[in-house]
Amino acid sequence: MEDILLKRAKSMLRDAFYDLEQGDYSLALFHAEQAVQLAMKHVLFMKIGDFPKTHSLSRLFKEAGKVEEKALREYEENLELVYVLEDAYITSRYLPREYDEEIARRAVSFAEKMVREAEQWTK
Repeated sequence: MEDILLKRAKSMLRDAFYDLEQGDYSLALFHAEQAVQLAMKHVLFMKIGDFPKTHSLSRLFKEAGKVEEKALREYEENLELVYVLEDAYITSRYLPREYDEEIARRAVSFAEKMVREAEQWTK
């Protein structure tokens, strides 16, 4: 399962970068959120063998922070981006909302960092 979670996180990240190139910033945020969500689930699965069945990035970061201190630090230092990603996940499914290029690029960059870090934390 661990390889599947990380592989899917990387696929979502690839899709986020493609969305940026296409100017589809809302979808870039959605894919970035999915990448981070899967990366945190990967960390939890690798460290404790399970993860909460939730879509809340905040909860996933807090749980990952219990087994990897750096995850909690990333959460605290990037709280606003985490909230934007959570918002993007919800609005992409239920509300018509658009995001701009700047926030999309920042969020995708953060997702890229989190996928990379998650892989390092579990080696």
